[in-house]
Amino acid sequence: MLLATFASLRWGEISALTRSHLDLDAGTVRVRLAYVERATGELVLGPPKSKAGKRIAGIPQAIIPALGEHLRLYVKPDAGALVFTGIKGGPMRRSGFNKLSGWVEAVKVIGVPGLHFHDLRHTGNMIAADSGAGLKDLMARMGHDNVRAAMIYQHAGRGADKLIRQAIDKHLIGQQKREHNDQSDTDDDDGPAALTAVR
Repeated sequence: MLLATFASLRWGEISALTRSHLDLDAGTVRVRLAYVERATGELVLGPPKSKAGKRIAGIPQAIIPALGEHLRLYVKPDAGALVFTGIKGGPMRRSGFNKLSGWVEAVKVIGVPGLHFHDLRHTGNMIAADSGAGLKDLMARMGHDNVRAAMIYQHAGRGADKLIRQAIDKHLIGQQKREHNDQSDTDDDDGPAALTAVR
């Protein structure tokens, strides 16, 4: 969920990621493949949705530790190992994700019932647009070869996304600030004398 949101990845791209596609030292994910689930239930591995879908996206530093832990605990060591798998170790299926992951219950608990997995990508796209990046850079990050699609996010990002950005900043950066303030409080050796001097 973190990678889908903050690297603006589609479901098929997430489900096809292998260990070799992630470079946590460089903070990047290479999108080269995507799974498509046909109506028959067959999973087909192929190129991303568009030519622009083959891309390298930056991963925010704030989520690198979580990804590293996931790789260490849940992903086989070989380069071709899938990063995210279904229960039996194969590719994740969109059709079973909501039931098996607890997604429906989780989004109710956080107060956004009806939230879809694809909404995570939309959120990431909005944050990227709000950064002030140019249209070509946004298209490259999102994997769009259609200017109109990227412009929707760019226009929305010019003012409508402040609350989302602030909420994400609060969660990703707020904890670091609180820890820093706690440390500063314990390091203060001046005590009552300093308060007296200020008065």
